[in-house]
Amino acid sequence: MQNGMNSFLRASLFFALFVVLGLTFGFLTFKILSFSRTVEVPLIMNMTVIEADKELGKAGLDLKIEGEDFDAVVPSGKILRQDVPPGKTVKERRAIKIVISKGPRVLSIPMLTNEPLQNAESILLQKGLRIGKVINVHSDTVPKGIIVAQRPEPDGKLTEVITVLVSAGPHEQAFYCPDFQGKQIEDVRELAQKLGLEIELQGTGSMVKSQRPKPGTIIKSSEKLYLEMKEVTTQ
Repeated sequence: MQNGMNSFLRASLFFALFVVLGLTFGFLTFKILSFSRTVEVPLIMNMTVIEADKELGKAGLDLKIEGEDFDAVVPSGKILRQDVPPGKTVKERRAIKIVISKGPRVLSIPMLTNEPLQNAESILLQKGLRIGKVINVHSDTVPKGIIVAQRPEPDGKLTEVITVLVSAGPHEQAFYCPDFQGKQIEDVRELAQKLGLEIELQGTGSMVKSQRPKPGTIIKSSEKLYLEMKEVTTQ
């Protein structure tokens, strides 16, 4: 009976010692991992993969390629982005993820001058470019909505974002509205076009019966003129 009790106590002690050692080992491992050496991430953008791998190796870090992307500035084959910014400290042996540049999507910028703005947007989209800024300018010669100029021009420095100057038409001019009453529609259309007025006809006939705005009212070019029409009566 005594021998059995001694064996049981020895087994219990061994088990308790095993548990204590396991907990101690786990705690020490956790502390070692928690206080592992940290290193500063170097700047590897604009480097080749070989150059970056060497630079990261010196710092005790690894390299992982995440993918590729087009860029108009960073040459093809050079690193475009890194997931951890340079100067930040991370744990040793961490993998720094990178994206490699595929270079510009297009080799030249298309000519957009004299194109409607909507057409220009479609042309650029097909080439992986986009309009970054639209500047409206008045023009007495270029119709409204047509591109007057672009920056950069087709022979300029390649960029993915284009600035365009778009015609807003001629400057608005204020004047006294003419008296169109009693005039034939052909004469009215000719004068309205010269003044930059839009007309809307109401009723039937070829002669103006009344108008809105009334004659002598101050109006601006591009405004709409409403004309009530009547049939021409013969004596």
